[in-house]
Amino acid sequence: MSSALEATIQRRRLLIQGIVQGVGFRPFVYGLALRLKLVGFVFNDSQGVTIEVEGPGALLAAFQQALREQLPPLARVDSITAETLPLCHEISFTIAPSRQGAEQQALISPDTSICADCLNELFDPTNRRYHYPFINCTNCGPRFTIVYDVPYDRAKTTMAAFPMCVECQAEYNDPGNRRFHAQPNACPTCGPQISWLSWTSTAVSSSASTTNSAAPSTAYSTAQDSTAASSSAIMGSSALAVAALRLVDGAILALKGLGGYHLACDALNVQAVQRLRQRKHREAKPFALMVLDLETAQQLCQVSAAEAQALLAHRRPIVLLSQRSADLVAPGVAPASTTLGLMLPYTPLHYLLLHSFAQLVGPGRPAALVMTSGNLSDEPIAYQDADAHQRLRSIADGMLTHNREIYMRCDDSVLRIAGGAEQFLRRSRGYAPEPLALDLPLPLLACGGHLKNTFCLGKGQRAFLSHHIGDLENLETLTSFRAGIEHFQRLFAISPAAIAYDLHPEYLATKYALASPVTRKIGVQHHHAHIASVLAEHGLSGPVIGVAADGTGFGTDGHVWGCEILRADLVSFTRLAHLAYLPLPGGEQAVRQPWRMAATYLAQAYPDSLLELPIPFVQQLDRSRWRILQQMIARGLNSPLTSSLGRLFDAVAALLNVRSETLYEGQAAIELEALARQAWREPAADSLPAPYPFAIGTQTPALLDVKPLIRALVAAIQQGQPAAEIALRFHLTIAELLAQACLHARQQTGLNVVALSGGVFQNRLLLETLKERLHTLTFQIYTNQRVPPNDGGLSLGQLAIAAAQIRSG
Repeated sequence: MSSALEATIQRRRLLIQGIVQGVGFRPFVYGLALRLKLVGFVFNDSQGVTIEVEGPGALLAAFQQALREQLPPLARVDSITAETLPLCHEISFTIAPSRQGAEQQALISPDTSICADCLNELFDPTNRRYHYPFINCTNCGPRFTIVYDVPYDRAKTTMAAFPMCVECQAEYNDPGNRRFHAQPNACPTCGPQISWLSWTSTAVSSSASTTNSAAPSTAYSTAQDSTAASSSAIMGSSALAVAALRLVDGAILALKGLGGYHLACDALNVQAVQRLRQRKHREAKPFALMVLDLETAQQLCQVSAAEAQALLAHRRPIVLLSQRSADLVAPGVAPASTTLGLMLPYTPLHYLLLHSFAQLVGPGRPAALVMTSGNLSDEPIAYQDADAHQRLRSIADGMLTHNREIYMRCDDSVLRIAGGAEQFLRRSRGYAPEPLALDLPLPLLACGGHLKNTFCLGKGQRAFLSHHIGDLENLETLTSFRAGIEHFQRLFAISPAAIAYDLHPEYLATKYALASPVTRKIGVQHHHAHIASVLAEHGLSGPVIGVAADGTGFGTDGHVWGCEILRADLVSFTRLAHLAYLPLPGGEQAVRQPWRMAATYLAQAYPDSLLELPIPFVQQLDRSRWRILQQMIARGLNSPLTSSLGRLFDAVAALLNVRSETLYEGQAAIELEALARQAWREPAADSLPAPYPFAIGTQTPALLDVKPLIRALVAAIQQGQPAAEIALRFHLTIAELLAQACLHARQQTGLNVVALSGGVFQNRLLLETLKERLHTLTFQIYTNQRVPPNDGGLSLGQLAIAAAQIRSG
């Protein structure tokens, strides 16, 4: 080495933080150092990845640049901290054992779908992992659902129960191999195994899922149909062959996935789908489907380039798509819906089962399986084997399971493309626990809301939004909520110094917060949290004009809010306008029975002549039930005042005889949007029908008065106008009402930035129409894109508000 080059030799210690464990980052560093002829070492620790590297300064600069720009597919670098060290004069670069540090800051990768390399090996008859349902490498496979502590090493995952064979260990130890330090690495000789369970067999033992054996656990029955032997060549496994044959025969299967059990059946089999609905007690809410490939998805639905990209992404969410024809799948899959929720396979087991099923049904029909959460309605998804055996036995005809334990349940994510961007309806598998950037003055916990619950823990610059917990309606879901918080606290070493919660006193998440030993408690108004969730994910602090529209949120005046125009920043908000109050007769019963809201809106618009209106809704109205509601409203009995836009959509759905009683949350509004889309054409701006009339008051906060809208809508019904055209015009009217409210807010505040959030904006027709109108009015618009606009995003907003309030004192 020349003396000039010798003079440039430096040694640096680099701390890399981000998603850098379990994603092939160390072998990437190792290979990079070898190419640049640098020496030193790399290891995992509790903070991330530490590198000590030595060589010429110019090459060290190139090394650091490559650490940011040439990452493995699943890696994400958030920060690189560098310091200069004395030279050590090593002669090589090595990968050192992991070290446990004092403070945990390492991140865990979300679970990811099987990669292209592993998929090729899965169907390569010459590969030793041919048809092995647990094939994976550093670029794919389970992560979050199998890990219980950091650093992310095999001993701290549920794969610890499966010691690697000689060949797998050699791969694991070889820095040049794709499976170097792939913690779930396994093969048919040493890894987990699948098994078919007949419900007539002996019960599953509670320890079955951790059995360490190359053969299926003896706790599972391997009873097979007489056809299994002749079909085994299709799958290379009798268990898979039985499962595929049973699906073709119309059976319902419980199938163990990455984050829990699914319930599966043939999506084209009318009787099987109907049996699943009856047994699961899910009367109307659409089922998700899993299809083998993009071509099958395109047979069933219209798929744009952006939607195809979402389907094929390694995160593998369920994507909501417009159906090509309602006749292509069983009518019970998505009753009264124009969309289907489709996902592609994301585990090797899914691919093997779908391939076998497709071969059995032949090329003349789409190979599509219903793939819905393994639970009864309102329960959390089953993920432990003994629990699944007990809870799903009354639903499924058999179980295709395996003996790799799931440590943390995690339901599928759901999104759609709306307004030109991704919009989450549920953010869970494939995304959690990947953090969002948020500056936090101290460790915080936000407990979220009651429906579609998520919690959010954060410290430093990171906010960890949880996987989907669900509606906190029962003990099982509350237990899952508590267990999830404890797991995140341990995984990310967060001990909250303050806790944020929704103001509604009866929410179980609020009661959890108030009972917490954390002494600093911060109540956050529901709709303020919705707007803050938009600000937080876009890195904004405000102020903005916030439009928060949903079904229910506890207001600071004790009423039920739900259509709020706010001046909001991350510290506080001012209510500028809201939908005029109306009684909610029967409270929650009015949510389940939209006819109550329809009658109440009519009574407000026609106080003296409601029962004389010559429209079908009034003619069919049960007078005795309405008299009871009138008395409740007059006496103020269980009839809180509400400004909910969600309840207005319910009312119009009932007035148009779309839906008078609901079977799941949001059903009336979903079906009203589907009706409106029947009349929708891609219009020129001047071809849109004029909105119905409305009024905006001059008081503070201003009242958005829809009595003129209701009267005009009734007149349209009386004139016999098509219901689809009335529904479309109603959507356009609400978009114009909100746009005009934003104009009034701009005149008051001088603000030109609008943030839209709340469950009502899951209505794609409304969202896209409103955004287009706001663009013409030159507003700058922000919406939720990384968290759901529904209550699944509340906890992020709560966390952001709590942090800002603490910082502001």
